[in-house]
Amino acid sequence: MTDLDPNTILSRLRSRYDLLNSRDEFLHFRNPYETLIATILSAQTTDRCVNMVTRELFMKYPDVAALSEAPVQDVEKLIHPTGFFRTKARNIIAASQMVMKEFDGRVPDEMDDLVRLPGVGRKTANIVLDHAFSKTVGIAVDTHVRRVSMRLGLTDESDPDRIEMDLVRFFPKEFWAEINGLFILHGRRVCTARHPACDNCNLADLCRYASSNKM
Repeated sequence: MTDLDPNTILSRLRSRYDLLNSRDEFLHFRNPYETLIATILSAQTTDRCVNMVTRELFMKYPDVAALSEAPVQDVEKLIHPTGFFRTKARNIIAASQMVMKEFDGRVPDEMDDLVRLPGVGRKTANIVLDHAFSKTVGIAVDTHVRRVSMRLGLTDESDPDRIEMDLVRFFPKEFWAEINGLFILHGRRVCTARHPACDNCNLADLCRYASSNKM
């Protein structure tokens, strides 16, 4: 692990990014059902794309019961822009059916139950628990969180679940709810995949990647 200080990382990211005023850059949802479905659809695409798709999807299928009975071809057509639409359509319908059958139509609020749903791993479950139920049990690791964590030197793992374990060991629990959002914004705006703006990064002096790539 690293000699980095979690308080320093968090305070610097907080000084740069305002999560409350950045909501348009994240998924839009109003209840546990919408949180679950939007997060499943967000795999391998942008939040902006999902938000465009779910406006119509949630109008046509406003709850778990409606989506559980939806024709797969109709759902595929609605979510086509998100990519992997056949698999995603099957997953969100099957997840809705499972919620209806095993959880009385209520999206579960426990990690062990959520990860049983089709299309749901720890990342999705963490987001649902945090945003829909105000339960923080871990840190959701997406591609941005993975990249920022590895570049900073917070982990040498590539598996998201192992990265999460490194992060929850490093950051105090009271920070967990913020880390996903702050790392996502940093990954989108500064620590990008192809051309990271290390010269415009307020973590550069702490960063393993920036240090190793100095000219």
